[in-house]
Amino acid sequence: MPNHELIYKNQAEQYDLMISKQPSLLAVIEEITPIKGLDVIDLGAGSGRLTSVLAPHAKSILALDASAAMLEVNAQQLTQAGLSNWKTSVGDHREMPADDHSADVIVAGWTVCYLTSSEVPNNEHNLEKIILEMKRVLRPGGTIIIMETMGTGYETPHPPEFLTQYYSLLENKYGFSHKWIRLDYQFADLEEAERQARFFFGDELSDRVAREKLVTLPECAGVWWLTV
Repeated sequence: MPNHELIYKNQAEQYDLMISKQPSLLAVIEEITPIKGLDVIDLGAGSGRLTSVLAPHAKSILALDASAAMLEVNAQQLTQAGLSNWKTSVGDHREMPADDHSADVIVAGWTVCYLTSSEVPNNEHNLEKIILEMKRVLRPGGTIIIMETMGTGYETPHPPEFLTQYYSLLENKYGFSHKWIRLDYQFADLEEAERQARFFFGDELSDRVAREKLVTLPECAGVWWLTV
């Protein structure tokens, strides 16, 4: 499998191109909580998949990520869009560079999993610290929205085994509501589909993309939310 940490550090622009092949998540988020006039933190914001769609509606948005390279791409997009209600900051999910009770909504897309997978040491402790941090920076009545993979290349949920414990903890220990959605990648042609699948998901899936001619690559995502 490709090293995602290295991708986030050194190939931020190619990663951004890949996720641009998925539909916008604005409607999914707004169904849980309308963003207009709210102070938002985008945790693990990366190259701006969520920042760029939420910033035009939010009062303010703070994009946090461990990768400065990703945040650079994010900042370029926000600047090009003519927005000024945003800040970016390098930071760890377990120790957010944000004041107490400074946000109404925290969104975290495809990011908490890197600290809470069952393959990571202290994964349960990491999750506890992250949830405590989220509650610290949210105002009373604020909302946490977490999105993670439920399987790439599948039409119905097929979560990776190393994430099932984390998902179970969100629901059973921390009381998150949850649902799943389809978030298929729609590539321009087979060559692009194969190249991008190999770049981020590895040889096994990209070989299947080539074999089955998957210009549309099915993807399931989970959405978890909690009001604090």
